[in-house]
Amino acid sequence: MSRRARGGHHGGVTDRAAARAAKSALTQRLSGDPGVVGIGLARRESGYVLTVNLADAAAAPRVPGHIDGVRVVTEVIGVVRPL
Repeated sequence: MSRRARGGHHGGVTDRAAARAAKSALTQRLSGDPGVVGIGLARRESGYVLTVNLADAAAAPRVPGHIDGVRVVTEVIGVVRPL
């Protein structure tokens, strides 16, 4: 499993409302990318971050390090298949 934090919030704490708005923008930006299998919110010590689950590491360069001032964290989880 690979975890990589990229970019960063510029010194402030990201609140939930800002993270939700940024999640909508990120979802729109990454929709249709076959390497992205999920987008969510996570609470960290510095506030909220966006999490992007990837099918493989090759998709990571297409994910921004931050969006609308909110940090984006990627994690390679593999392809998601129904049970």
